[in-house]
Amino acid sequence: MKSKHHHQGCDLAYTVEGSGPPVVFIQGVGVHGSGWLPQVRALADRFTCLTFDNRGIGESQPRPARLSVKQMADDTAALMDACGWDSAHVVGHSLGGLVSLQLALDNPRRVRSLSLLCTFANGAEATKLSLRMLWVGLRTRIGTRRQRRNAFLKLVLPPDHLASANRDALASELALLFGHDLADQSPIALTQLAAMRACDLTPRLAEIRGTPTLVVSASHDRIARPELGAAIGEAIPGARFCTFAHASHGLPIQFSAEVNEVLARHLYGRA
Repeated sequence: MKSKHHHQGCDLAYTVEGSGPPVVFIQGVGVHGSGWLPQVRALADRFTCLTFDNRGIGESQPRPARLSVKQMADDTAALMDACGWDSAHVVGHSLGGLVSLQLALDNPRRVRSLSLLCTFANGAEATKLSLRMLWVGLRTRIGTRRQRRNAFLKLVLPPDHLASANRDALASELALLFGHDLADQSPIALTQLAAMRACDLTPRLAEIRGTPTLVVSASHDRIARPELGAAIGEAIPGARFCTFAHASHGLPIQFSAEVNEVLARHLYGRA
């Protein structure tokens, strides 16, 4: 059952599970906090895991007319306050990684370590549309419900994985994690994308020196392209960068066991 914490006009819905050093998980565009279930289930026996619905999605309502990455980072800090945590390890995926970077810049003493999965420092880079991405993006909004689900799967999973998968079953599985049918786009998604597009933290990455940082990319990711992750790894002093082959933007779900092992090693080394 989710708890609620009222902060700046929004009832933020969050869940805390497990025991051990605190870890905050921050989701990306259009995904509920439940998207982190594969990680929480694996790590809750060793860490106290905080997941939450970002402002305007799921049970964190009302939906704002405008949104910024800075606001989302402030929401994260407010939930840490609600948990009584002065600091925590922070894990972010996609837009959640951008929020994690903002949190580390705004409140460096509150971030014990950073784990940045399939993310970027400049949201405008991630929202650039090639003709292929434009076509796939349109297909997530037009056509039958089954066609829209299939188009969304193509955004987050690599072709070789989809070639042998039962796509209907996979779409149902992901719907449980994402918090909604893949045929439906969350009303807040466009607002989140606008906030992402307006945020560029590239000039400030060197300020994160001293914060142990892990950056993980996926070789087939067309949203958070591997070169964007590599750029973060190069800019943050001492950061470690690695790439998963045969993976795309849905890396934490497709390769959850391997990702969880990488996260556990990083977190244990900093606990």
